[in-house]
Amino acid sequence: MALTKNTVPVGEVPPDANEHCPGPESASAGKAAGCEGCPNQEICSTQAAGPDPDLPLVAERLQNIRHKLLVLSGKGGVGKSTFTSQLAFALATDESTEIGVVDIDICGPSLPKIMGSEREQVHSASGGWQPVYVQDNLALMSIGFMLPDDEAAVIWRGPKKSGMIKQFLKDVDWGTLDYLLFDTPPGTSDEHLAVVQLLRDSGITGAIIVTTPQEVALQDVRKEIDFCRKAKVPIIGVVENMSGFVCPSCHGESQIFYPSTGGAKALCDELGIPLLGSIPLDPRIGQACDQGTSFLDTCASSPAAQAYVKIIDGIKSLVE
Repeated sequence: MALTKNTVPVGEVPPDANEHCPGPESASAGKAAGCEGCPNQEICSTQAAGPDPDLPLVAERLQNIRHKLLVLSGKGGVGKSTFTSQLAFALATDESTEIGVVDIDICGPSLPKIMGSEREQVHSASGGWQPVYVQDNLALMSIGFMLPDDEAAVIWRGPKKSGMIKQFLKDVDWGTLDYLLFDTPPGTSDEHLAVVQLLRDSGITGAIIVTTPQEVALQDVRKEIDFCRKAKVPIIGVVENMSGFVCPSCHGESQIFYPSTGGAKALCDELGIPLLGSIPLDPRIGQACDQGTSFLDTCASSPAAQAYVKIIDGIKSLVE
């Protein structure tokens, strides 16, 4: 199933459509008499009829990539980019595994900083754009490599953001990869719809949903889960980040973000989704991100690093 910007699924009648909907791929979509009063009328009348003609090109470019994983949340500030980077670093410890990371947070690209590749540039070759190699087996693509400086704002509307994501997939020479990870912005909007649409033909292995324990984050995560189900994106599981604080001296644990409604475990039990694990707060995670290093390498004995390893091993076992 494909989705387009602010759209209904291509080729399928949306569930809230009028009784005599002609279908979103019809030439009369949004214009027929049966479309009057439909909540999707404006969307159908403005989007191009039929599937995106570039989808076969994207599928061809990504045909040698085994697993495509989306890191989602719905809520900002829960640690999606941090988790994506540490997942990538951990997978790359196996030198026989090839990893790619796509930063589709177009307006807030943080992965170049977190993964220690600031001020690198994207180069073009005969095979297409060349991603930036953080390690020999770990490649990264981000709009952050294309900005004139670290403080330059990306002030784009949806279509331009979606177009850039398409270029990241269609024009980048990813080669053969075992994993391609997608770091996403908060919400369920343009970037999410674009990447789901663009991966329609090549397939999505699944989504990893990141949350923090408090209800204010969980209520947005519920929306992200609903998005995945409506878009038919398989959910691998939920990661609860910032789950308590473990003192590095006495190893006592405190709840910083109190799980007033039971946290991620209660959410997963309610919705029938696997809980992949919980990662406690550790100030050294932030330090590693600022320094662009792997937290799992520098603090391997910490409870947070051990939680990361357990979660990542679980993800690998579920997708392999």
